[in-house]
Amino acid sequence: MTFDLINKQRNCNVRTTRWITLLGSFWGPLLTVLLCSFGGGVSHAEPMPGKMLKIFTKEEGGLTRFYVQNLEAAEVTATFDMKMLNMKASTNFPFTAVFPGNQTVEAFTMTPGEKGAPWNYSYSDCFTIGSTTAVHDDSYMYTLPYAAGSSFPVSQGYHGSFSHSGPDEYAVDFKMPIGTPIHAARGGIVVKARGDSNVGGPDRKYENSANCVLIQHSDGTIGIYAHLMKGGVTVNVGDKVNAGDLIAHSGNTGFTSGPHLHFSVFKTRSGRERLSLPVRFRTAKESGLTLAAGQSYKAAAPEIQEVKANIPVGGEDKKKLGS
Repeated sequence: MTFDLINKQRNCNVRTTRWITLLGSFWGPLLTVLLCSFGGGVSHAEPMPGKMLKIFTKEEGGLTRFYVQNLEAAEVTATFDMKMLNMKASTNFPFTAVFPGNQTVEAFTMTPGEKGAPWNYSYSDCFTIGSTTAVHDDSYMYTLPYAAGSSFPVSQGYHGSFSHSGPDEYAVDFKMPIGTPIHAARGGIVVKARGDSNVGGPDRKYENSANCVLIQHSDGTIGIYAHLMKGGVTVNVGDKVNAGDLIAHSGNTGFTSGPHLHFSVFKTRSGRERLSLPVRFRTAKESGLTLAAGQSYKAAAPEIQEVKANIPVGGEDKKKLGS
């Protein structure tokens, strides 16, 4: 079900010749499952609707310039495929690039080939939040995402036989009551926050209804906290947070049949695919743990962490990709 959801809901669009203003509207999927052995059921951590990218072209003589306007605070990865008739491009396809947050960037250019001959093009684009260039700091020990001194069971851990495989293989699900305080497992900058949904249940009609918080870390990776309660998000996009800071309260929103928290850390492979990453945790008893399903873990007090993240804070300036 993880792969079906990803393939179904990634941001992919097919464009035909000379579209001028093109808007992507979907935030990209994640999936998590709560095992029945802990009194829950199947549940999915879906994305909230997002602004993502606006793609547009400008004609200058015989030159067509493709621009990408990233409407998100975080970096977004996009992949383009192009079919051309009598056209030349400034790059090879498929073309994947990372576009900085809150900026407009020239992605590539195209020109007609043989003069006087017919020409046209069509293309597809796929995009998802996050960066291919992020390199996870494997020495970092994550704090458990709840208050120090409290303890909750892991309902499904890494490589969970029910659904944690492929791009979702390194997700962790914590079974907890609705309203449980959620704390940042690692410091960073909030790049996405939604807390307006009040619906959820074991039906795919809810798969775009999960409340979530996304935090970009100093190494460029992003942590996601999903299924939060309505009105329970306590941070805003742009906020800097430290490990242990209160960011939300758990819930049961979205495609889920039981209250829990979904947590994972990811980067992108392309505009079509995200990659979840293995992380280790520090508990009240020891450090460097890989959490196991069926075990309960007591949270330790957080350590002081760096909160710098590679997130552009500029405005609408235009630039060429890589400049």
